[in-house]
Amino acid sequence: MDILANLLLGLQTAGSLTNLLYCFVGVFLGTAIGVLPGLGPTATIAILLPITFTMGPENALIMLAGIYYGAQYGGSTTAILVNLPGEPSSVVTAIDGYQMARKGRAGVALSTAAISSFVAGTIATMLIALFAPILGEVALKFGPAEYFSLLSLGLVAALVLAHGSLLQAFGTVIVGLLLGLIGPDVNSGVQRFTFGITGMQDGISFVIVAMGVFGLGEIVANLGDESGRSLSGTISRMLPSRADFQRMAAPIVRGTALGSLLGILPGGGAMLASFASYTVEKKLSKFPDEFGKGAIEGVAGPEAANNAGAQTAFIPMLTLGVPSNSIMALIIGAMIIQGIQPGPSVMIEQPALFWGVIVSMWIGNLMLLVLNLPMIGLWVRMIGIPYHFLFPAILVFCAIGAFSLNNSTFDVFLLALFGVVGYVLRKLDCEPAPLLLGFILGPMMEENLRRALMINRGDASVLFTRPISCALLIAAVALLVMVLLPSIRASREVAFQEE
Repeated sequence: MDILANLLLGLQTAGSLTNLLYCFVGVFLGTAIGVLPGLGPTATIAILLPITFTMGPENALIMLAGIYYGAQYGGSTTAILVNLPGEPSSVVTAIDGYQMARKGRAGVALSTAAISSFVAGTIATMLIALFAPILGEVALKFGPAEYFSLLSLGLVAALVLAHGSLLQAFGTVIVGLLLGLIGPDVNSGVQRFTFGITGMQDGISFVIVAMGVFGLGEIVANLGDESGRSLSGTISRMLPSRADFQRMAAPIVRGTALGSLLGILPGGGAMLASFASYTVEKKLSKFPDEFGKGAIEGVAGPEAANNAGAQTAFIPMLTLGVPSNSIMALIIGAMIIQGIQPGPSVMIEQPALFWGVIVSMWIGNLMLLVLNLPMIGLWVRMIGIPYHFLFPAILVFCAIGAFSLNNSTFDVFLLALFGVVGYVLRKLDCEPAPLLLGFILGPMMEENLRRALMINRGDASVLFTRPISCALLIAAVALLVMVLLPSIRASREVAFQEE
């Protein structure tokens, strides 16, 4: 009964006219940027963070959440139509989706992606409603030592599951941690690593780093990678046949289960879930020879997995205040901007916000289903927008957002610097997400570690004498040792190699 009462409270919040509008704006923007290859939800949310200053907490979080899971829908459109994934998690969808389009089944492939995403998103949202309160109750037993150990585990998991070289991921995390130390000391307020620069006395703004590394960096990197591909398939029949539905059903269920599980893992999320789902479906299918040539299971499973993963990624963020990926870190940044301390207290102190965001996901998934089927023509036309038209507008928008933080031109120059950093990271094949995770988790880790040591008069053994803290640290060390083993390290780099 408590869940029903909570969901009713969430429906009252999410069902207001204002929040419905923000939900629609979020899912529409998410779908649009998912269609545009290279932009993505991370860059978009980073760019839009300054706008959330003027919004209420519910408005901001509902819109940002809509952008995130909406992008999972949109990314599949270009993957199917022109073999150009709008999102990394749509890479797998392109394998069979594009082949279906070439065979004149583009409409069926797009419908399959939309239906799979809707079913998976709805089930995953139900899982959030069921398990988030349980996790919240467990989280109330956490003290500073447990939080430090949990954040350490999250950072290690983000390292392990980052793309490419483990050494590169470790280096970018360290850079992020060091950047997080700039500014006043947590306890004494003494300035650290500011080099006498007035603009850094309050530390570097999270918004500046996010907009620079993900917003400017990603757009500049894509300027030299324009693609002039065009639709090669014909959109004729839209709905799958009865036989198609029979082949889709089991992959959707399995993909939803995989995505729901992997979405909770720090750094895992939608991309890992879609790859895992494709592998499972190819092994279980009665038609394995069709994979890579237009198997409908190769679209249904991965699409269900990446959308379920996008939804359940909110569980650790909402209940524990721990981001499972860079986008969740951005949304935590938006919460902090709104004066909300992420963690289990949100569920108790801000129940309307907590349950409003959850219920808005149901509403948003329904909006996405309605949007994605009749508006395919619009998304196809958006594919043709050249990057050299998008770039100046985004550059101006970022500069205005950076200046508006403190009315300081120094922040604009800092934005440009982090734009260069983001571009260089991409040219070196270093994933920038670990840098952002280190930047946002570093100060939280430092604060909880120093608080735990102060409470226990400098005795660091508290990290190992408290059972939950000790278990989390052991898990972090075990995960790190496992990934350093030669056989596992080699298979990891192959599994997470970007295509």
